[in-house]
Amino acid sequence: MSPSRIAAAVILGAALTCSARALARSDDPIRFPAEFRQWAHVKSVLVGPEAPSFPTEGGIHHIYANPKAIDGYRTGRFPEGSVVVYNLLETTTANGLTLEGPARRLDVMVKDSQRYRETGGWGFARFKGDNRQDGALSPETQRTCFACHDKRKDHDAVFSEFRK
Repeated sequence: MSPSRIAAAVILGAALTCSARALARSDDPIRFPAEFRQWAHVKSVLVGPEAPSFPTEGGIHHIYANPKAIDGYRTGRFPEGSVVVYNLLETTTANGLTLEGPARRLDVMVKDSQRYRETGGWGFARFKGDNRQDGALSPETQRTCFACHDKRKDHDAVFSEFRK
């Protein structure tokens, strides 16, 4: 292949990549982050039966952050591409132990200021139970998520923090 054809192929490939990014819209679904359990574990919380939020939030909550989000936890400003996962599991008990049970849901926050301008640069998804395919939330639900998360402006709309 001639040098001019190689250069043309490289330019075409770059143009297609840029075009694909430009076409990504805020209504494109956030994918299930299959590798999230390999990311940094931020913290865990147990919401027991005595908590008022138990009917919807009861269980063990694990929070994970991808490598880009780690900087955000340190600085309070999350860089583009940060992903935070909130994994909620039911609990079971056996012999006085509280154990992880089935998945209730997996909530995902993705930092992309271009795609999610209306929600402070964050996109939100919710995968119920063992569903790994459809985590899409309506624009109204996205705004509801952000309205709550916006209370943490001091930490770029992320509630969780590393234990100090």
